[in-house]
Amino acid sequence: MTPPAPASDPVREAAAWIARHRLEHRPLPAPPEHLRPRDEVAAYAVQHALHRELAAAGLGERVGWKIGCTNPQMQRYLGIRHPAGGGVMAETVHLGTGRFRHADFVRPGVEVEIAVRLGSTLHAADGPFRGEDMVTAVAEVMPAIEIVDDRYVDRAKLDTPTLIADDFFDAAAVLGPARKLTPALDLAELAGEVRINGETCSVGRGRDILGHPLEALAWLASHRSACGGVLRAGEFVLLGSVTAIQWVARGTEIEGAFDGLGAVRAVIG
Repeated sequence: MTPPAPASDPVREAAAWIARHRLEHRPLPAPPEHLRPRDEVAAYAVQHALHRELAAAGLGERVGWKIGCTNPQMQRYLGIRHPAGGGVMAETVHLGTGRFRHADFVRPGVEVEIAVRLGSTLHAADGPFRGEDMVTAVAEVMPAIEIVDDRYVDRAKLDTPTLIADDFFDAAAVLGPARKLTPALDLAELAGEVRINGETCSVGRGRDILGHPLEALAWLASHRSACGGVLRAGEFVLLGSVTAIQWVARGTEIEGAFDGLGAVRAVIG
């Protein structure tokens, strides 16, 4: 097999530029024209190079994925007809309860999500991927909180490819207790909520994620295959939020809970 060509210089330069801003917690302005990804294909190439930059800077390897833009309203707002994906780096993952410094973000927010861990690797040859076929690929399911960061000088001036290149707002993840996915656990009907300092602020169900959370996993598997990649056994995937995003101030305690699945917590100090 011929190895993939190395990232072009503009791709590496764009990834390094994004990485510097993220690692220094500096708001990202609109990129210079020569660094702006022209389309989604270019955006994901920059994102892949960004993961290498972040790993080299000490954030560990990419160990998971996030899926955003999993409802029609957000897709219309961003001008795309499908979800968007991003990577999650090892050193940004917490288990059970995540404790974070507000100063490490620009404008942090939280979303309560359903996460799965893969029990088998999904290759392009395994496709086409459909939601109902994803059950056998899932080893575990977990409640999760995604920490997102509106880390931009003026988000209205950024195009969607730039947001994708920057992992589509991902900043960190907290994974709750894992359980096996059994027929008795209907992911579409899971009821979830986000509590901010003890007060319920938003509720939703698994079906709010593309009609069924495993449809999001099927989309990601298809997307990775189209990019020449795979989803690997052991990786986890944040399938999408069932709650509205909550922007949080310093000193906020967050709890995400699902009936029948458990709870996960985060503190922004």
